[in-house]
Amino acid sequence: MTQPRTVFSVTGTDRVSFLQGLITNDVDKAQNGIVYAALLTPQGKFIADFFVIGRAEELLIDVATSHAAALSQRLNMYRLRADVQLTETPLVVSTGTTAEPDGALPDPRHPDLGWRVYSDADVSDETDWTTLRVENMVPETGVELLPDSYILEAGFERLNGIDFKKGCYVGQEIAARMKHKTELKKGLARVTIDGSAQPGDEITSNGKPAGTLHSVAGDTGLAYLRFDRAKDMATQNATLTLLDTAPVSSA
Repeated sequence: MTQPRTVFSVTGTDRVSFLQGLITNDVDKAQNGIVYAALLTPQGKFIADFFVIGRAEELLIDVATSHAAALSQRLNMYRLRADVQLTETPLVVSTGTTAEPDGALPDPRHPDLGWRVYSDADVSDETDWTTLRVENMVPETGVELLPDSYILEAGFERLNGIDFKKGCYVGQEIAARMKHKTELKKGLARVTIDGSAQPGDEITSNGKPAGTLHSVAGDTGLAYLRFDRAKDMATQNATLTLLDTAPVSSA
């Protein structure tokens, strides 16, 4: 587990339609399963990413504890007269990549990310999550996913976190425009590091700002880059080379 998680229970007869009109993914796909999604501002900026788990009489929302209060506040603001109740639960989130325990659900972002379990005890294994995230270009809440992030720049489409056919949700117009009408000029990328570099280091290209280094695993890292400056990159004590970027599929 890379960071503490909080699990909310969403109940009430309007729970599915309520979330469907707010978040980036299709809530119907969570029936007896799990989906990855985000809540955005009306301007299309990141508020929180989370998993939605469908159960018989409720939906669970698994979110980083650091973003739980903001997510709860925003959902309650939208609730108005809908028959929806949002309650924090004592459930523990376990994650791993070894043999699946009972009740495990596959992480919907990428096959290499293993499983997630929601129970009363932690059964997580010893997976090196930072290394695994860097290898598979998976952004982390509060690390690569920040308040000024656009989720398409963070690779959400590749991570199965957005559905362009589900209909309207908050921030949908901006996300759709970025997919269909523009070519991304900035975004998440994987880089090799030759030298000493730390998360948060500023990246330059021929003396001009090119981006920021985030997660680091050995000689590889995740960076947010201006793609037109993704050559001859350096931090104060290292040189960087672009490996790959988080693509958006063609419309």
